[in-house]
Amino acid sequence: MERQAQFKAREELIFSTAENLLLEYGESGMTLDTLAADLDIAKGTLYKHFQSKDELYILLIIRNEQKLLDMIYDTEKEFPEHLAFFMLHQLHHPERTVLYHQIEERLANTGQGLQSLFQDLYQIRKKRLRIIIRLTEHYLKYIQSAMPVRDYLASIWSITQGAAAILNSTYYQRYLGERDSLRVSYIEQVLALPKNAREEAFDEQESQAMQNADQQNS
Repeated sequence: MERQAQFKAREELIFSTAENLLLEYGESGMTLDTLAADLDIAKGTLYKHFQSKDELYILLIIRNEQKLLDMIYDTEKEFPEHLAFFMLHQLHHPERTVLYHQIEERLANTGQGLQSLFQDLYQIRKKRLRIIIRLTEHYLKYIQSAMPVRDYLASIWSITQGAAAILNSTYYQRYLGERDSLRVSYIEQVLALPKNAREEAFDEQESQAMQNADQQNS
């Protein structure tokens, strides 16, 4: 049991170090030789935990996806807090958000021998999405929003990905100013979307009611 615990502890250290190196140097700069040297272990020891650099990448993505799933298991949080936690997780490390998305797309199209790991990734993601959909449905009903769940979740994802891309952009860094206030602004925009949809629906209903009344009285 102690040996198994040591193995898991070493694996977590390998993954956290690999993620740091990947985010610092990018795909081309993060080599297994560099990883082994940084950890001060033999390169062969790494292969006890994964078989290739691509397998390491998908394991890092699975690890990140599991963190996102663990976050929404907290039943004490209301929907706005869950949303803020998700967006801040993505936007405090925009380079990770952008890079993991790019790597996943590349491996999904060209990766070899990773099918079972992709199945693991998708199972975790499906589990998270089932919870998210239920939370979102409840929230939209609670605030009486006319916005469909699909549209709201798609908007959350696209705004978060776009925000991560801008925050990670070498060119746009000079124009962003204070980054914390920008992150908060993105969260506020996303929270306002279904409320705006609700107000538009109410305005449309009111307009339709007035038209019906005019027709009846004419």
